[in-house]
Amino acid sequence: MAIAEKSVRQSVTLPARVARRVKSLAKTSNMSANRIIVELIESGIEARQQERKRFLELADRLARSRDVEEQTRLKEELAVMTFGE
Repeated sequence: MAIAEKSVRQSVTLPARVARRVKSLAKTSNMSANRIIVELIESGIEARQQERKRFLELADRLARSRDVEEQTRLKEELAVMTFGE
């Protein structure tokens, strides 16, 4: 039997455009708006963790690389990840 995770009530103000999109997703998914918001937040947290992992992997490859061309390419990838295009 799984142990239920304790919930914490949190008040969040959403821009009207985002709130409309959440309601639309909830309706089409046959879920509550609250559940959609929780899933979106969980997805966002996971995406951030994956992005951080990818950054650290690239930085590690850069530190180990002896190939100048690869170093240049890795630096560019890291710059894009950090500063955007």
